[in-house]
Amino acid sequence: MKMIEKESLLNDFLFFNLIAEHEQVVFCNDPDTGLKAIIAIHNTTLGPALGGCRMYPYSSVEEALKDVLRLSKGMTYKCAAADLDFGGGKAVIIGDPEKDKSPELFRAFGQFVESLGGRFYTGTDMGTTMEDFVQAYKETNYIVGLPESYGGGGDSSIPTAMGIIYGLKAVNKTLFGNESLGGVTYAIQGLGKVGFKVAENLLEEGAHLIVSDVNMNRLKEIEEKANSLNGRIKIVSNEEIFSQNADIFVPCAIGGIINDQTIDQLKVQAVAGSANNQLLTEEHALKLFDKGILYAPDYIINSGGLIQVADELYNINKERVLEKTKRIYDTLIDVFQQSERNNITTLEAANFMCEQRILSARNRNNFFNHSVRPKWNILN
Repeated sequence: MKMIEKESLLNDFLFFNLIAEHEQVVFCNDPDTGLKAIIAIHNTTLGPALGGCRMYPYSSVEEALKDVLRLSKGMTYKCAAADLDFGGGKAVIIGDPEKDKSPELFRAFGQFVESLGGRFYTGTDMGTTMEDFVQAYKETNYIVGLPESYGGGGDSSIPTAMGIIYGLKAVNKTLFGNESLGGVTYAIQGLGKVGFKVAENLLEEGAHLIVSDVNMNRLKEIEEKANSLNGRIKIVSNEEIFSQNADIFVPCAIGGIINDQTIDQLKVQAVAGSANNQLLTEEHALKLFDKGILYAPDYIINSGGLIQVADELYNINKERVLEKTKRIYDTLIDVFQQSERNNITTLEAANFMCEQRILSARNRNNFFNHSVRPKWNILN
C-alpha cells in the first residue's frame, strides 16, 4: 500500500512539474459524444488565451498533453510577436478527424470552452474546420475563425500567405539588400492552402520555384499556373526538396522538418515559411546560425491568420488585418538586426522580444494593481 502511495505522489509531482509553466490545464470528457479533449492555458498576462483546436488520433493521453502544452506556449510568443492583446492557449481533441467527428462532439467541446468564462478563445487547427466550430458556436461565444456568414473573417489562409510574402521580402532585404521577390529561387515544401497561395504570388513576381507535395493535383495546378506566366518551375519529391540549389527554403507543410539530417542537406541562404514548429528542437536554430542560414522564426512569419482571427473580436476589418499583417516585415527586420548586432540566433532574438513585451505588460498590471480581466470585457 505504501509503495502505491509513493508511486502516486511521484506521478502527481511529475505531472505538476510538466505543467509548471502553465496557468491552467483542463481535461474534458463527455462519454455521450466520445469527446476526450485537453485545453491548456499557458499565459494570460497580455489578455485571454487564444489558440486553435486540433483533432488528432494521439497514441496516448501523455502524447496529447505534451503536444497541447508545447503548442499553447508557442501561442503566447506568437501573440506577443504580433503585438496582440491575447495570451497563449491551445486545445486538442483526441480522435480521428476522418471517423470520430460529429456535431454533438463539437457542441460538447463548446460547452467546456464556455465553462472557462472567456479565459480561452479557440477555432480551427489541424484536423478541424470552420464548420466544426459553427457547431461549437451554438454553445459558446468564445469562438474565432468562423465563416463570414457567421460574422467571422473567413479563410485565414489568405492573410497567412500574405504574411509569408511580407516575411520573404524582409528576408530578401536582409540577404540581398533588395526586397524584390523576382529573380530569386524558392524551394517550397507543401502546396496546401497557404503554400499554394505563396507559390502563386511568387510566380506572379517573377520568382523561380522548386516545389514538392504529396498531392499530385496540386503539383499539376501550380505547374499550369507557371506555364501561363512563362515562369520557371521544377517539381521534385518530398525527400529531394531539402537538397535543392535554391536561395530560400520555404517550408509550408509539417513541423519538425529542420533537424540534424535536413540541415546537413540544405544549400539555401535562408529558411522562411508557414509551417508551424519548423525546428525539431530550439538547438536547431543554433545549427542554422552556425551554418550561416538566416531563419525567420515561424511564429512571426506565419502570424497573418492569427491576426485575422484576433481581429474578429473587434468586429472584423480586412483593411486593419492587412495593415497589421504588413508589420510582419518590420518585426522580422528588427529580429534580424538584433540577431546580427548581438551575435545570437534569430530565435533567441525573437523570444527575447516577446518576453520583454510580456514583462512590460506584467509590470504595468502590477503598477496599476488590477488584473487584466477588465480589459477582456471589450471582447464579449
